[in-house]
Amino acid sequence: MEQLLAFDRRLFKWINYDWHNSFFDWLMPWLRNSNVWVPLYFFLLLFAVINYKKTGWWWVIFALCTVILTDFMSSKIIKENIIRLRPCNDPAIADWVRVLVGYRPQSSSFTSSHAANHFGMTVFLYVTLKKDFGKWPLIFFLWAFSIAFAQVYVGVHYPLDVTCGALIGILIGYLCGKSFDRNYGLL
Repeated sequence: MEQLLAFDRRLFKWINYDWHNSFFDWLMPWLRNSNVWVPLYFFLLLFAVINYKKTGWWWVIFALCTVILTDFMSSKIIKENIIRLRPCNDPAIADWVRVLVGYRPQSSSFTSSHAANHFGMTVFLYVTLKKDFGKWPLIFFLWAFSIAFAQVYVGVHYPLDVTCGALIGILIGYLCGKSFDRNYGLL
């Protein structure tokens, strides 16, 4: 376990400190800001309701349930039972860690709720939309990965935090997407 945590810290240093550049210093805090994505969420809601009518509303409900479940699992179950200092609050690395957000979250670092929520939504979107749109919904994986990467880059999570958050999201997103398809499916 110590080797895994040491590797996690080295990988964090590469992403947060060694690989930094002015473009990413501007982009990454912006990417991880949930308000930036409100137009996308609104578009998806309108897209589903306009194109799929009543089934579209069920799709929206299942999508919301996906995010609620991933957030609950990450924030309430795991974070409250596995306490890990966030890198931005870790005195062992305080002399070099770069914190690019205006605050230092005080909750446990493990797991990343941003990663869980966005990967959960991504997998839900992929599972439910792939029949109509082929491989195009795969682009949402780039979206989720960029947000998870940003969490590490700005200094609020270790790579292991976002990886485990992503795995939780993938599992819940898959189960919710398959449940929606089995019970409703977009027609």
